[in-house]
This record gives sequence, structure tokens and C-alpha cells, in this order.
Amino acid sequence: MAQKEATVAELTKHFEDSTAVLLTEYRGLTVAELKELRSAIRQDAEYAVVKNTLSKIAANNAGITALDEDLVGPSAIAFVHGDPVAVAKGLRAFAKAHPLLVIKGGYFDGSPLSAEEVGKLADLESREVLLAKLAGAMKASMTKAAFVFNALPSKAVRTVDALREKQESAA
Repeated sequence: MAQKEATVAELTKHFEDSTAVLLTEYRGLTVAELKELRSAIRQDAEYAVVKNTLSKIAANNAGITALDEDLVGPSAIAFVHGDPVAVAKGLRAFAKAHPLLVIKGGYFDGSPLSAEEVGKLADLESREVLLAKLAGAMKASMTKAAFVFNALPSKAVRTVDALREKQESAA
């Protein structure tokens, strides 16, 4: 009983500390394949095979009740501590190579995710790509602003020159 309480406490901490939680079914996968999956997503997540009852209790303790229906059968959870998009991409890629891995759903940013929504999350570009695009857009905006600011004084100088030439020709 004490061991179960410790497991629930540990799982609760994982649920609370994770930026996202992705739930999978691993029925039929070998230990070597599970190890390969863990290695593939290790940078951004911790992948753990869990007992459904203890996971439900831990999730409920962390304020997550949306996973209760999906916690059936052999379940494993990816507790995401890094980029959720990268983990979703890793799980989807692994599931394509190993059809026995089934993505059942998840929980992200205070909302439950269906398996289809996890797929949509995997379709997003990674955080680094989005930041690079944002930086490029900001740089382009700054370049345009610099051009406008440089154009204003030069236009003013041309206008003053035109007025001076007009006055000289009138005189």
C-alpha cells in the first residue's frame, strides 16, 4: 500500500510538472521498441508505462479528469517537459514505423486532446522554426521601417533643393 501511495505521489508530480501529457497504448511492442521510443523523445519528454488505476488517481490529484476514459488497456504516458510539438511528432513518426503504438489522446494547456488533435499538434512546426520565422518577420519589418526613416530626410532635402532652385530661377 505504501508503494502504491509513493507511485501515485510520483505520478501526480509528473502530471503537475509537465507542460503536456500524451497518452498511448503500447500493446504488442517489444521492450527494445519501447526503449527506442524513449530514446527518440528523451530530450523533451519522459515516457513511462503506467498502471491505469494509479494514473487516474494521480491525474485527478493534479486536477486532470479528462484522461479517465482513455486510461484503459496497456497504457503509457509521455510526460512532456520540453516542446510538445516535438514529442507529438516523435510519437507519430514512431507509430508510423510501428503500427502497434496507438496514440489515444492527451492533455495540453488545460485542455484535453483527442488522438486527432495530437495529430494536429504534430503537424505544427517546431518551436525553433516558429521563432526563426518570427525573427525573420521582425527583421523585415525593421528593415522597412529603417528604409522609411531614411527616406523621410532625403525626401525633405530634395524638396528644399527644389524650392531653392525654383526661387533662384524666379529671381
